[in-house]
Amino acid sequence: MVGVKSIIIDGETFYIFNSAIYIFESSTGSTLEVDMIVSEITLRKYKDRESLIAEIELEDGRVISSFMFLKSLPGRLPRLNLFCELDENENYEGVLRISENDLAFPDIEEGITLEDIRKVEMPNEKITLKLNLPIDQVEWLREQKNRDLNLLFKELLNKHFK
Repeated sequence: MVGVKSIIIDGETFYIFNSAIYIFESSTGSTLEVDMIVSEITLRKYKDRESLIAEIELEDGRVISSFMFLKSLPGRLPRLNLFCELDENENYEGVLRISENDLAFPDIEEGITLEDIRKVEMPNEKITLKLNLPIDQVEWLREQKNRDLNLLFKELLNKHFK
């Protein structure tokens, strides 16, 4: 079976930890689908999009370019699913075919952990803290720039967290 080498969405390349391309055959028709494990940052960027232009480079060198629809899939890892109707002019030789009666979809999460993903691309989160501090410390904190406070807290947490 042929695999995915890279995917470009709306002209942007991103890191794919694992993926599977297949044709899903149901009683209502067939669709080309790509499931992929991505970083949390990539998931946040694309999860609310409904459609996009995708260029899928296969391991055998073929490129499938298509207008595709997007959905995020549940799982323990950040996942996206792209799908579109089959193009009569496209060559799908070697692409896995899955029937709606099959219960065995490719397991693209196997062997990957969230920690592995975060080693490649660590997301940042905003947090608001409510602290009860002496007034002189509060005044000092208010005088600092956010960038400097972020660095200070990262260093402090890295020292005590790990």
